Amino acid sequence: MDLSGVGRAIILVALVLLVVGGLMLLLGKLAGAGRFLPGDIVVRRPGFTFIFPLATSILISLVLTVLFSIAALLFRR
Repeated sequence: MDLSGVGRAIILVALVLLVVGGLMLLLGKLAGAGRFLPGDIVVRRPGFTFIFPLATSILISLVLTVLFSIAALLFRR
């Protein structure tokens, strides 16, 4: 990978982070804080709250897999 390829990769990563950050801000305002997907594990006890975002983690993993697969196809020679 030459220097121009590295530059393109850095720009792509920056754009992906910008889009993901914007979506997180937008979804945070639309969905409201404190809401979880079905499948997220939330245990509430007096003085203690345990949150394990299982479904959210799986969803984020799928979205990132698709994004990185598309990026790999675009940068393939």
